[in-house]
Amino acid sequence: MNIRSFICFFLLFSLLTHAQEKKQLQIERTETPPKIDGILDDLVWETAQEAKGFTQFKPDAGVKDSLENRTIVKMTYDDKAIYVAAYLYDDPSKIMSQLTSRDDFGQTDFFALILNPNNDAQNDTEFFVFSSGTQADAVASPSNGEDFGWNAVWESAVKINDDGWAVEMEIPYRCLRFANQEEQTWGVQFHRFFRRYRSQYTWNPIDITKGNIGLYHGEIVGLNNIEPPTRLSFYPFSTGIINSFDGETETDLKFGLDVKYGITENFTLDMTLVPDFSQAGFDNLSLNLGPFEQTFSEQRQFFTEGVDLFNKGGLFFSRRVGSPPTGRVILNENEQVFNQSNIVKVLNAAKISGRTKKGLGVGFFNAITEKTFATTRDTLTGALRDQVIEPLSNYNILVLDQQFNQNSSISIVNTNVTRNGNFRDANVTALIADITNKRNTYNLYGEAKMSNVNLADETSTGLSSLFIASKIHGNYRYSFDHSYADTNYDINDLGLIFRNNYNNFGVDFGHRIFEPTKNFISRNWNTYINYTRLADPGVFTGFGFGGNINFQLKEKLHGFGANLDIEAGKQYDYFEPRQANRFFVYENLVNSRVYFSSNYNNTFAYDINLGGALYFEDGRDTNQYFIGIEPRVRISDKFLIIYSFDIDKIFKDRGYANNSNGLDNEIVFGQRDQTTIVNQVRGNYNFNPFHALGLTFRNYWSVVEYENEVYFLEENGQLQNTGNPFESLGLGNSDVNFSTWNLDLNYTWQFAPGSFLTALYRNQLFNNDRDASRSYSESVNTLFEQPVLHSFSLRIQYFIDYNDIKRVFKKKDRNTEKQLGYISRDFNSRLL
Repeated sequence: MNIRSFICFFLLFSLLTHAQEKKQLQIERTETPPKIDGILDDLVWETAQEAKGFTQFKPDAGVKDSLENRTIVKMTYDDKAIYVAAYLYDDPSKIMSQLTSRDDFGQTDFFALILNPNNDAQNDTEFFVFSSGTQADAVASPSNGEDFGWNAVWESAVKINDDGWAVEMEIPYRCLRFANQEEQTWGVQFHRFFRRYRSQYTWNPIDITKGNIGLYHGEIVGLNNIEPPTRLSFYPFSTGIINSFDGETETDLKFGLDVKYGITENFTLDMTLVPDFSQAGFDNLSLNLGPFEQTFSEQRQFFTEGVDLFNKGGLFFSRRVGSPPTGRVILNENEQVFNQSNIVKVLNAAKISGRTKKGLGVGFFNAITEKTFATTRDTLTGALRDQVIEPLSNYNILVLDQQFNQNSSISIVNTNVTRNGNFRDANVTALIADITNKRNTYNLYGEAKMSNVNLADETSTGLSSLFIASKIHGNYRYSFDHSYADTNYDINDLGLIFRNNYNNFGVDFGHRIFEPTKNFISRNWNTYINYTRLADPGVFTGFGFGGNINFQLKEKLHGFGANLDIEAGKQYDYFEPRQANRFFVYENLVNSRVYFSSNYNNTFAYDINLGGALYFEDGRDTNQYFIGIEPRVRISDKFLIIYSFDIDKIFKDRGYANNSNGLDNEIVFGQRDQTTIVNQVRGNYNFNPFHALGLTFRNYWSVVEYENEVYFLEENGQLQNTGNPFESLGLGNSDVNFSTWNLDLNYTWQFAPGSFLTALYRNQLFNNDRDASRSYSESVNTLFEQPVLHSFSLRIQYFIDYNDIKRVFKKKDRNTEKQLGYISRDFNSRLL
């Protein structure tokens, strides 16, 4: 199928139409904006039209709000902002109001305002106010879901009253992207959530059985003569850092600036001119015995905020920017590494994103990293030599995303990495189609991707594709998928792919309920079948099937469920041997898990996970079990403590012996036992919505002990037990004792809108050796014998809005004119 036919097919699929009924709210301009204090006594609220008559959409769809629990919302606007007042009737003794950090919903009721200035049902800006007074905000779209990494600066206030609670909100126009038109109609939706019942209501009713809820927004009418402001904001910051490690202390003082600028009414430029990621959290390190790289989630704010467009097609893995150097140190005779950096500094980064009124989204991302060196030392002469292990590098992403029919899109994405000199360059291009019919009942999703990697004037081109056809409405849902990647497909310069060379097929079928039954408020189950092959050679690699089921009780709101995964028959693993065209065979693997999660509304709650795995294979006794327990205590609405304990034990596992493969023409495997224990503590004390104290602790320990018998991998994928000890063949010891300790203690104070002071203390311990005989307690003692990294940092960030500065100067000019007028009148009167 060529690209033209591909596009025509998807467009033809989307021709079915179905109109949605929409409520409308008439909004009037005000000359006197309300005071944002949660007290709804301003004159403008006396005459504003009411939005009322909310309808529940989960768990019991279609239920109307009652007189005792009704919601009334009013809106107004001026040249600066949109204003919202909501009165949420309720018994105040039943309102849940846990204090949390921003974007953390916790155990709270909330009110939400959803705005869609383009009224396209696809690009929402969401503002949440919790009954505790804490805020949350996000941007949302059907293809990317809700992105709470996006943060805006806006005002809100909450007041608990005898018959409910009140909310006032001020949403400055700088938080929104809208066209410069004389008359505008925006999409709008109001949500109200009762935490104690887990029930959620909306102003405009939602048919939850049909996918994209953005189709069910109401509308604001009456917005006239508003102009997009100059969207220019500055975030100057300074960070003081003290690091102490192994008897050496380093200090640093950093200054930087982040900028947001509205290039046009719909497009925004975000820049970090002098990046500082010193307060990004520690990565949760774990022992990796597998053939694929270990990855971690992004914790740098610039790379998590407003990246929804750049995530199209899964080509952007932001941890690649500033990752460890890609080059290796080349040693001459008698040389050794004297100094080598594992960090590449990000010099600056910028992103431009936005969407036109006609639904064309455009995103451009750019980051530059500095040249990084390693130093070698001649052991005879002492001479030092520098060599480049990462050149000056440029990372780019370009996204074009055309939306249509209020629920569909076609996208083109290109990523490019250019490194100076004779280092590796890469380019990836993707065509993506996400098509849902107008009735919101069926979806087709497709990707066609091509990668090009250039190294030493040789170019490698790879191809990949994905196709998914789904039924997305009703109680019963199903899908079919096919994914393909050839042996040259590689996106790992700016993206993430663990493996290529696959040709896989899958079918899913499931059921869910949308109305509570006698015992459950939610219940869903899903089954699947997977059939996998290599792309080249086109051989069978595996077959599996399984399913999962999840429930939530109606009265007590406890949740529980289970899953089962079966890899039936022989499975051919072409990656564990770490050598091309070789494979390892295992048979009849069964994995299962059950879980229970008690109601978090209770003062004491807990989660339990139990599971295990078995191989039904002749001559193999591998088995596994794991247990996870996580109790949590909400001591008060301000104080929450969560402890988690996980233990995972694997007996007689078989795998590649990482440190024992030194024989020519042989791939060495071993039989091993592995025990992993993880202890974690998280605590939060929120003094109020603006002051918070947080603690995070994690201790990870994993020990691997090999039986002292060497296994050779044969050409047919089976293992041959040689009966020889590792040392008798001159092979190294592959036992591992791996442990880490991380502790973060932080205090955050929002002293003005968008302005924060953050104090952070952290320490870290790490140990990795070959002594698998030590117990957990002995390993902890050994861990504490290692040098400790102590780090303290104090960061202050201030939010400056250009429009506020402009208003200050205008006010000064007006005051000056007044004073001159008084002087002039006084002078004239004296003359007379």
